[in-house]
Amino acid sequence: MKKIYGSAAEALDGVLSDGMLIAAGGFGLCGIPELLIAAIRDSGVKDLTVASNNAGVDDFGLGVLLQTRQVKKMISSYVGENAEFMRQYLSGELELEFNPQGTLAERMRAGGAGIPGFYTKTGVGTQIAEGKEHKEFDGETYIMERGLFADLAIVKAWKADETGNLVFRKAARNFNPPAATCGKLCVVEVEEIVPTGSLDPDHIHLPGVYVHRLIQGDHEKRIEQRTVRKREEA
Repeated sequence: MKKIYGSAAEALDGVLSDGMLIAAGGFGLCGIPELLIAAIRDSGVKDLTVASNNAGVDDFGLGVLLQTRQVKKMISSYVGENAEFMRQYLSGELELEFNPQGTLAERMRAGGAGIPGFYTKTGVGTQIAEGKEHKEFDGETYIMERGLFADLAIVKAWKADETGNLVFRKAARNFNPPAATCGKLCVVEVEEIVPTGSLDPDHIHLPGVYVHRLIQGDHEKRIEQRTVRKREEA
C-alpha cells in the first residue's frame, strides 16, 4: 500500500469533508502538523470539529483555520494563546468543549484502543462533570468520559521510515501519538523519511500500522512565547 505522498494537499486528497471530526497532534506550537493544517485551510472544507490540546496562535497552527471560520467546534484543554479563539467563543461563533488536559489525552488514547468510555475523578464537582454519568468506586465518585473516535488524525513527527514507523522529539510526543491512534485515517508529516530497517526498533514511538499516509516537508518551528533578557554590560 502506498504511504508516501508528494505534498500535504496530495496526502489529503479525497479525505476531507465538511463537518468531519479531526484529531490534531501538537503541544503549544511544538510538534504541530502545520503543513497539513495549511492544506486543510486551502481545501475550503468547513464546519469542522477539531480535537487538540490547544488551537495554536492567531496566525499559525490551528489558528489559521479559526481565521477562515472553517472550525465549528473545538475540543481543547487550553485556549490562552489565541485571541481569535477567545473572541469567537465569547461572541458565540465557536462551540467549545473544555477537557482537562489528561482527560483529553486519555480520550484519544481510549479511542485508539477501541475503548468507548472510561471513568475518571478529574472534573468531579465542577462544570466538567455536568450532564455526565457519575459512579462510585471504593467510596470515591468518578465521572464517565467518552473515548474519542476521529474521522481523521493529523500528526507531526521527527522521523519516519518508509512503512510509517514514527519517532517523535521531546514535547512533540505529548499529544501526537494518542491523536494518531484515534483517527480512522492517520496522515503524518515528518522532517525526514529514512529507509525501512534503519530505525532502531527500541526507538520507535508509534508503529507504522497506525499510519496511512505520510509526507516529508520543511517546518517553520516557531517559538510560542519568546522571552529574552538584555545583554549585560561588559
